Amino acid sequence: MSPETSRVADRFRDEADLSQNSDYLSVKIGEPNQRLSDAIERARACSPFLSGLLDRERDTVDSLLAGQTVPLWLPEEEGVPPAKRLRIARRRLALSVALADLSGAYDLTAVTAALTGFADTALDLAIRTAIRERTPDAEPIGFAAIALGKQGSFELNYSSDIDPILIFDPATLPRRAREEPEDAAVRIGRRVVELLQSRDADGYVLRVDLRLRPSPEVTPIALPVNAAIHYYESQALPWERAAFIRARAAAGDLKLGQRFLRTIQPFVWRRSLDFGAVGEIRGMSHRIRDHHAQGQRLGPGYDLKRGRGGIREVEFYAQIHQLIHGGREPNLRVPATRDALAQLAEAGRIDAQEARALSDAYTLLRTIEHRVQMLEDRQTHTLPADEALDRVARLHGLESGAALLDLLRPHVEAVGRIYDGLEDERPARLPLDPVLLGEALERAGYAETDAPAQRIAAWRGGAYPALRSPAARDALEAVLPGLVEALARAPEPQGALLRLDRLLERLPSAVNTLRLLEARPALAQLLAAILSHAPPLADDLARRPALLDGLMDASAFEPVGTVEVLARAMACADGDYQAALDQIRRVVGEARFALGTQIVAGAADPLEVGEGYARVAEAAIRTIAARTVAEFERAHGRVPGGELVVLALGRMGGGLLTHASDLDLVYLFTGDFHAESDGAKPLGATLYFNRLAQRMTGALSAPTAAGPLYPVDTRLRPSGNKGPLAVSLDSFARYQREEAWTWEHMALTRARVVHGSTEARAATDAIVAQVLAGARPERDIAAEARTMRAEMAAHKPPKGPLDAKLLPGGLVDLEFAVHVLQLAHRAGFEPHLGRAVDALVGAGLLPAGTRDAHDLLTRMLVTLRLVAPDAEPPAPSTRALIARALRLPDWDAAVAEFERTRQSVAELWRDIGGEGGAG
Repeated sequence: MSPETSRVADRFRDEADLSQNSDYLSVKIGEPNQRLSDAIERARACSPFLSGLLDRERDTVDSLLAGQTVPLWLPEEEGVPPAKRLRIARRRLALSVALADLSGAYDLTAVTAALTGFADTALDLAIRTAIRERTPDAEPIGFAAIALGKQGSFELNYSSDIDPILIFDPATLPRRAREEPEDAAVRIGRRVVELLQSRDADGYVLRVDLRLRPSPEVTPIALPVNAAIHYYESQALPWERAAFIRARAAAGDLKLGQRFLRTIQPFVWRRSLDFGAVGEIRGMSHRIRDHHAQGQRLGPGYDLKRGRGGIREVEFYAQIHQLIHGGREPNLRVPATRDALAQLAEAGRIDAQEARALSDAYTLLRTIEHRVQMLEDRQTHTLPADEALDRVARLHGLESGAALLDLLRPHVEAVGRIYDGLEDERPARLPLDPVLLGEALERAGYAETDAPAQRIAAWRGGAYPALRSPAARDALEAVLPGLVEALARAPEPQGALLRLDRLLERLPSAVNTLRLLEARPALAQLLAAILSHAPPLADDLARRPALLDGLMDASAFEPVGTVEVLARAMACADGDYQAALDQIRRVVGEARFALGTQIVAGAADPLEVGEGYARVAEAAIRTIAARTVAEFERAHGRVPGGELVVLALGRMGGGLLTHASDLDLVYLFTGDFHAESDGAKPLGATLYFNRLAQRMTGALSAPTAAGPLYPVDTRLRPSGNKGPLAVSLDSFARYQREEAWTWEHMALTRARVVHGSTEARAATDAIVAQVLAGARPERDIAAEARTMRAEMAAHKPPKGPLDAKLLPGGLVDLEFAVHVLQLAHRAGFEPHLGRAVDALVGAGLLPAGTRDAHDLLTRMLVTLRLVAPDAEPPAPSTRALIARALRLPDWDAAVAEFERTRQSVAELWRDIGGEGGAG
């Protein structure tokens, strides 16, 4: 809400209790000036309705000309019936706001806020009156009006009707003896409508339209609040979501109304994007254009609201983007149209220049709409013809109707053009006839058409539950042409089609996913690439189709945030332990899927993606550790002076993972291992932290409905699998100084604390630094490393000819060479392997090209874990993807550079591994 809207809205909200504040609801234009006199003259000359009010409300005109405040409401003590007070107030408001508008004292924001504030106040007074007439001594609670549409967003127009939904609480609604609450609520609702809508010599107050309530043809005009909640949570139609973007508790029992809106908020704002709702809004736009065909072209008879380029298209444009992004971005959930456009532009969801054009057009169209309605106080949106059009123009200060059309034309054309841009080109639907379908598939590029045709026929026949509803079949037909075309360009169209088949088989509902692909054709291309090139991502998607939602906007192709930012996203303030774990798994799954997609799309360097994978894992470790420790402490209390420390080794310690990496973790604990916890079920420190470590490992690695997280490898702990899962910091230090093997000290070069207090981190880092600096047994490091590498080669051979890790000259050989140099020379200690290489190059211990070798091998490992996990040469188009990821021109260059790099690393390892040396 803009500042001006907010100011006026707050004023009316504060004064909504007419029983106390009716004397203060008023209008003041300001100091008298010539513009006000001119406005009065134009109103008298051009508007029969305003001319009549000028004669009838001479006191109001005199007050305005004198710069005085105009009270709208007659005091209650004068004994004027509520209905008459309402009508007189509306009459005074209509004249005062019209003159404030025409004189320029009020802009559109102030005009609509004043009109809306009056509607809220009148509706509130009508509800209070209806309740007190029936139950004089009762508090007016248990009955509320939810404002929808322009009333909900403080944007009512000059002659608007209002579209409230009336709800009541059967437990608190005042009613007469032996009267059912449902009957009482309906009678109250009818009286409210009568007070506002019936006409007499004083006019009327507001037209009331109750047809936006659920199933208006069969439901009573006032609904029990729980029944309304159930409807919106389980049965509501897509267009009703758009209506509730602008919903607001406006009158009556505001606490009841606000509770209702809070409860149904997940129905309106969904994290999982609902393109059925978007399609429904677009369909409404098409139906409006068709139904009001005569009002689509600018000129006399043009419909300012429903015409092409009109008010409704600006509103729909904003609402479509709010529905798409508002579930994940709460700052976009603003009700007023111009505020929504501004927020969408600020968030980068729509073009800023287009947002300004739409906002400017909306301001002018709404203003002219008011001028049209001022003529006769009719709820019309149509530009009149001939002399009446000239009168509208003169009300606006223009010379003629032609000048008005010239003013409107560029704005109407801009809105129509921008709104039309939402409609992507749609290919014709695929033929149903098997022969014609085969021909269409052949034209699309399928070399073999029988199997794809049979698969498509099975989908159309409802082979899977998700494809059996009419809505799902319609969505399938809409998206099939683009999807089939995209899959035809895949390196293995048949394999990609089968992965799509598995995705459809596992979907609980296909409608939203298919509508998403229909709305974003580029996403269908990306989906085809994922299904074609990246089996691990295709499997993830088959398990969790909602992962596609995260690829909707450009943020999916940006680096993931810091560990702190990711940890905040994973944190679950409410819910039990399992709910917290599911939240972490969901965020991890989305982030890892987006990172993998960045490689497939060529949107990021695999080195940056690998570091992103590690930040996601570290955030997950931190968040799970915090929740697991808290959960464990509830049962067993705390060990005085003790805490769990999680030490990462291997790739996790180095801060660069692949999509398939496990986590090498060591669990340590501080404090006295003789101590005992202080909870209801006390445990000795060693048992306490070992059970806590088991719980932590299970939370990280156990698969659930929300998906698995990471395999955890704890074999690098002191004494390996023979030792306890968690050891005290003192025991860890003693083991590393006195008993650890060379390979364990090599692993220690990549040690990094990923969970623990500042003090515990510092103590652990100090132990690691002391050991690496020489507080360890003297050994022939190179000889022991050479023996260890030979054993590894014998027991763990390369998976294939592209295994960048295990082939001779691969990453393992480079790691061995780096770790031997680090331990032998006590230099270059840095957990990140690439930065360790830089340090050793700087110290003159490694040749200058070693970092390039590290980067190429790492890029290859990260990429192939996604697109060729078997390390075998992939299809030609996937080879192009790998070459692009390696920053090389083509596959031949990639293979040649891979071989050259391996030879240089193999030679480096032979040189270093063949040298003896004491640590």
